[in-house]
Amino acid sequence: MDDVAERGLRAPAWLEELVAPGRPTIPWRDVVRFAVAIPLPLLVAVLAAGGVDTGSPALGAGVFATMGALAATIAPQAGPLRTRLRRIAAAALLGGVGLLIGHPAEGEGWLPVLLIALVAALSALLSSISAVLSLGALQLLVYTAISSGLQTPLPGWQEVLFFLAGAAWATLAVLVQAAFEPLDPDRASVGTVFTTVARLLESIGTDRTDDVRRDLTGALNDAYDRVIHTRSRSAGRSHELAELAGILNSAAPLVEGAVASARAGVPADSRDIGAAHALASAVTHRTELQGERPPRVEDAPPQQRAVRHGIRLVWNVVGDDEERAQAAVAWPELDWRVRLRDLVDRTVGNADSRAFVVRLVLCMVVAEVARQVMPVERPYWVLLTVAIVLKPDYGSVFTRAVQRGLGTLIGVLLGSLLLAFLPRDVWVVAAMALAAAALPWARNGNFGLFATFQTPLVILMLDLASPAGAGLVGARLVDTLIGCGIVLVFGYLLWPQTWRAPLDDALRGAAQALDAFVDAAFNGSPVDTRRARRASFRALTELQTQLQRRLAEPPPISTRASAWYPVIVQLERTSDAVTEAVIAMRSGEPAPDAAQVTVLRKAVRELEQDLAAHRLPDDAEIHAEGVLAPVAREVDAARRLVRQSAPGYRAPDLEH
Repeated sequence: MDDVAERGLRAPAWLEELVAPGRPTIPWRDVVRFAVAIPLPLLVAVLAAGGVDTGSPALGAGVFATMGALAATIAPQAGPLRTRLRRIAAAALLGGVGLLIGHPAEGEGWLPVLLIALVAALSALLSSISAVLSLGALQLLVYTAISSGLQTPLPGWQEVLFFLAGAAWATLAVLVQAAFEPLDPDRASVGTVFTTVARLLESIGTDRTDDVRRDLTGALNDAYDRVIHTRSRSAGRSHELAELAGILNSAAPLVEGAVASARAGVPADSRDIGAAHALASAVTHRTELQGERPPRVEDAPPQQRAVRHGIRLVWNVVGDDEERAQAAVAWPELDWRVRLRDLVDRTVGNADSRAFVVRLVLCMVVAEVARQVMPVERPYWVLLTVAIVLKPDYGSVFTRAVQRGLGTLIGVLLGSLLLAFLPRDVWVVAAMALAAAALPWARNGNFGLFATFQTPLVILMLDLASPAGAGLVGARLVDTLIGCGIVLVFGYLLWPQTWRAPLDDALRGAAQALDAFVDAAFNGSPVDTRRARRASFRALTELQTQLQRRLAEPPPISTRASAWYPVIVQLERTSDAVTEAVIAMRSGEPAPDAAQVTVLRKAVRELEQDLAAHRLPDDAEIHAEGVLAPVAREVDAARRLVRQSAPGYRAPDLEH
């Protein structure tokens, strides 16, 4: 564990973590699509207008079509085609609504302020429903802001019409790219689970085990999200997803055995590693299983027997049509009242959602007031900046604000050079194509890198719609810095709970999930145990995500977050210890005494309460025997680490 903790705490300083873009890969298919789909409507308009004639309605139509193409091109990310199309539909439709709403928000007075506040509240509530609607809610805010200050010769309905036409063209480009993709993302996500199981088995006894173990958790979460939580509405596709879900569920014993083997350091049989690779290939490529199913083993450690049992079980499901059909998951149809109750719980019934509504409305209202009083040309960019930076599901607000400011600064410099030296003809479109081509690569880096290339693209596009020359560039920089400042003050500094709540909540959530896992493992059925294990894995993943976000915050937030890293690692070890105990009981070890389980659960619950109240745990140790003893030792270690990481902790004086 010390090596893992040392690697985690050897992370860059918070400022380096904040601005470092990493080493993003180049998604060449997306690069080509972005370079063609985004600027092509504008190129057609320039050719139809006979040049970059700023007074031509055709050019205005091309600008709005390019806006629609930009929104629809950026919207889809890696994943099933159905999810990409839903994201495009949400971005295009709500973006078009924003264009219509923005026109009444022009001018001065309290009416635009009230309208912006209502749109911000609606956007915040939509963001809490789903990731797809969250993206659409961002476009609603973005294009409301643009429409509130962009003057064009086109009537509002034509702006929306050409915007949707550009989005339709970008959708066609997505469909063409999908037709040439070699793999089904749903199948690939399930296949990745088996590939990662094989990697985990191969890594046993090396320093890569903990990292691959986390990769396995991430692969499981991704597969369940794609196959189960985002199933298609079409009947034919649901049948295939149901079979994939059955394969995924049947992999639970294999995952448990692999995790237990990794924790115990029991080397894996090479036949099991090869079989896991064969399962991954068969599922991913929808081909026949290659090789023979490994035979049953008796004379082996319990962890190896658990892995072999899991391999044989999944082999039956993947290799036999009838077994696969029987394992398929039936999708329950939820009553509309259940759906409505869930919708209310996630929006107005959720305290975090309501708090975000207030934060976003406050920031957008301040930005709108600033727009009206600032002596800067077209200050609607302030609204635009606030909308983009204060997204609830894109990581740290502080990080996005600083990265947006730095990225925009560089992007403005690029835009000023382009406006100063490029002739106003098709070279402008060529420059936009180059900036668009860099966007998918930059998106894999960080928010600031993405803003670096998005800013000159948008500046060139808006300058064609309503030219202002090089002076527009300086105004964009000032507007962006003001917008980032508004978010930092009114959306971040005034809300201290936003500094600590996500990490604290994630810590408590992981402890609660661990308690439920202990209860299910020693008191529940195998189905309950696997469901609780999956919930524990997911809670630990969320905890790691929140830790990485907090490491990019300024001190003392990043310092405090790094201090919790050993606790997070220890919670992972404790969850794995429970899995190992389950495997041992299935191999014939006696179940622990119920009283000892109760004591252990009480200690885990007290650990959660200690985290919630920021208090020091007591020094009492848990006494347990049999399969429960390793779990008790890990819980004791977690409690010691909480004491050491808690604010105000003072190490004992070992000399006295």
